Amino acid sequence: MTSADSPRDIDVTPATEVEEQIVPTPAEDAPAAAAAEVETVDPSDASEPESPHEDAPAQSSSSPDVPAEEPPAEPSAAEPAPKTPRPRAPKPRAPKPGAFAPATPAVVAAHSTHPVKVPVVDEVTAEMLAEAEAFGSIDGDNVVVTIGDQAIEVGPAVGDDPLKPFASAYYELKTSIERFHARLGSAELSVKDIDDALSATSASLATPAVVGDIVALRTRWTEVEAEATQTRERIQAERRAARDAALAAREEIVVQAEALAAKPEDQVHWKNDTESLRSLLDAWKEAQRSGARVPKEAERALWRRFTHARSSFEKARKHHFSQLDRDNAQVADHKEALVARAEALQTSTDWDSTARAFRDLMNEWRQAGRGRRSVDDALWRRFQTAQDAFFETRRSAAEAEDEALAGNVEAKEAIVVEAEALLPITDLRNAKRALRSLQDRFEAAGRVPRADAARLAKRIGAVEKAVRDGEDAEWHSSNPELEARVSGAAAQLHAAIADLEKDLEKATAAGDKRRIKQAEEALSARKAWLKQIENVQR
Repeated sequence: MTSADSPRDIDVTPATEVEEQIVPTPAEDAPAAAAAEVETVDPSDASEPESPHEDAPAQSSSSPDVPAEEPPAEPSAAEPAPKTPRPRAPKPRAPKPGAFAPATPAVVAAHSTHPVKVPVVDEVTAEMLAEAEAFGSIDGDNVVVTIGDQAIEVGPAVGDDPLKPFASAYYELKTSIERFHARLGSAELSVKDIDDALSATSASLATPAVVGDIVALRTRWTEVEAEATQTRERIQAERRAARDAALAAREEIVVQAEALAAKPEDQVHWKNDTESLRSLLDAWKEAQRSGARVPKEAERALWRRFTHARSSFEKARKHHFSQLDRDNAQVADHKEALVARAEALQTSTDWDSTARAFRDLMNEWRQAGRGRRSVDDALWRRFQTAQDAFFETRRSAAEAEDEALAGNVEAKEAIVVEAEALLPITDLRNAKRALRSLQDRFEAAGRVPRADAARLAKRIGAVEKAVRDGEDAEWHSSNPELEARVSGAAAQLHAAIADLEKDLEKATAAGDKRRIKQAEEALSARKAWLKQIENVQR
């Protein structure tokens, strides 16, 4: 191909977006290249109702069913190959003024893997047309093109220059092939786009309706077709990988939802797990909105599992909180009754029994369990108010009583001092008589404040104990039966001690250490017993 035949190439980086000018065929039969279209997602595809009872995933009504092995076809962003120009009128139309204007680069996807060279055809010069027309000729009323050693009719010969429209159409077809080749390196083509372009261009070259070097163009198309086939396979593999990854992501979402639904009730943290399930639903929506398309049957199967898990969890949650409401109601009724009893006791002046009753109510409150926090707190405030009212009243009454009894402290203090003067007891009979009189006076003096009562009672109690100890000692010393037993035991011990002293003398004389030790130990024990008995006799 000469330099005149080769279109200029312009390097376009993936981030650059430019518009492509479409050049129509002379006969207006070639389809105009579609502008790059961006696949839109129907809102229903990406949204799910918030209700926990959803039966099926939202699907776009416009999304067609696609086989599992083929992702859904996306709107074509590539320029379809032009159809071969077949003039339908006796005289071919002249091309539009813009047909030979320089084309601009095509829109290249921002995520292309490498820069794409988009060919731009300058104005087709007379020299270029002449080169193309060299492969054509007029055969009567028809235009024919020479392909190798064959002459093929391409259309009627009309006008002053019947070869020119067909030569121009040749360059249009050639440019469309180069544009298609350039777009193979971008990410904007779908499998359907490639298939459509392969089919249309192959048909145009099989039965050409243009005049030019068809052999060279077919050779070039063979190269482009091979690369397009590889690109198609790569896109299919990438789509399958993306689809498998999307299915795996959905499967993971479902597995996590099923794990939450299968938790034993005593291990469920309802607030956190409900939030986790809601996050999984959001993840499903995001995967549906932005992830690769997946086969509908697989998606529906996963959605049914996901919905079943959510429904099971929601059913368990409702049952749990329904039972919790019943339990809370029972606890509230029980505590309401306790509060009523406490409020009935708050005005009682039977201080001791009412204080015990409040302690019993408090124990019942603890055993009643916990209810709804707001209800529990309100009931507890009422219970505490009643309890505080009673004990505050009792405290005020006790303070008033203590103030009234303060005068008795001095009188009882003087009586206690008189009682303590009896110690130590030397005359038990007179001490007993004096203590009885002091005890009567102590009781007659009346009550004293609680802070002084224990102190005074302890002091006079010490005197009473000393008198009781004296009585016990006197009884032991004057008991005839006890005296006889003590005397008999003392006599026996004296005899035993005498025998042991003789044994000790004999063992000492014999030098028998073992017998000496035994005799000394036995003698020491008997002497200790005798000492205790003699103390009792005294």
